[in-house]
Amino acid sequence: MSRTRRRAAILGAAATSVVAGVALLPNWSAGAAVVDDPKVDAGTKATFQRLADAVFTDRTEALVDGKRDKRGKPLTDGFSGDVKLSSKQDRAEDAALSSLDQRKERLAQLGEKYSKGSTTVTLDATNVKGRKAKVAVTETTTLTYEKVRGDEPKATGFQAHHELTFTADRHGDWQLTGIRDTDEGLAVNQTAKPSVAPMVATTTSTTPSAPKASTSYPGPANAKNFTASGLDYRAMAAYAKQYWSNYNPAYPNFNGHGAGGDCTNFVSQALKAGGWKHVPGYVYDYTRWFGNADIQSDSFVGVNEWSWFAQNSKRTTPLANVYQLDVGDVLQVDFDKDGSKDHTMIVTSRSRGVPYVTYHSTNTYSRSVASIIASYPTAAYYAYRT
Repeated sequence: MSRTRRRAAILGAAATSVVAGVALLPNWSAGAAVVDDPKVDAGTKATFQRLADAVFTDRTEALVDGKRDKRGKPLTDGFSGDVKLSSKQDRAEDAALSSLDQRKERLAQLGEKYSKGSTTVTLDATNVKGRKAKVAVTETTTLTYEKVRGDEPKATGFQAHHELTFTADRHGDWQLTGIRDTDEGLAVNQTAKPSVAPMVATTTSTTPSAPKASTSYPGPANAKNFTASGLDYRAMAAYAKQYWSNYNPAYPNFNGHGAGGDCTNFVSQALKAGGWKHVPGYVYDYTRWFGNADIQSDSFVGVNEWSWFAQNSKRTTPLANVYQLDVGDVLQVDFDKDGSKDHTMIVTSRSRGVPYVTYHSTNTYSRSVASIIASYPTAAYYAYRT
């Protein structure tokens, strides 16, 4: 090959390399000028908060009003321009609303409806790095029970914490690209199964295994004797209703400290308020049970350890069906059915065959057992008569 032809070939290859290099750049770099990393001012934060409020209000309304064609367009459709849903997140919210529509129908078959709902969202923190913003919010939702049976609780409600991810596009406009529940529990309008820690193997061969409870409705009759044990079950319920969102400062708060959060600690406190007595001893010994501001046994704060203690001490007896639960009884759930229980709740009222539970992680009061089963139909349930 001559020097001239070699030079032409080299130049041609270089040109091809340049073209290929341009093709590898983000598509929007060849169009309008890229805005520098955008700032998040007070006005933008306020819009983040309003969009978050719209997202969770849409979910609440899906539980109350049902299908979208009955309640018009979702509130999130009203956002465009500076702050809006990404197309992917818009599809995710469509799926969430459809799931909640179906849940509403399952609840209706069990005789449960909501007459109205109210949701507010507060912005707790905003962390901006480059073109991403992580926004922490607290959702407070109340759902009023429609009087189907006639003696339902007035309402159920919860406080849930979420992290929203916003990503800026080439113009500096923000799109909501992700929503993550940061609580370790379960909310009424939650559409994904809670993440749970893997089961921790125990070297103790004497840990009793609780029998699973049926979730068929209605449950067979099994009336509770409220006087035989000498316990004050109404005091248990009153304690749970008092401290479901305003935590008792006489105990530590275990939210954010491993799987399960504060749920079992909260239930143990309520049982103690109703007459359960301490059994002092070694904190790791599941046959012991005690808790105060300074020290707590594993059985006081751990989901599985509480179950082992409750059975070994004969302080509880298993119920065959979750709908047999009554005030002061305890419900546990194993979401992934791996044999390790994940969540603990206490019954605070009962209406014509349906128990209502109150719990921490996510802070929730007077949620029907029917609602929990409708949300997590494939989970394993364990019912304890106290």
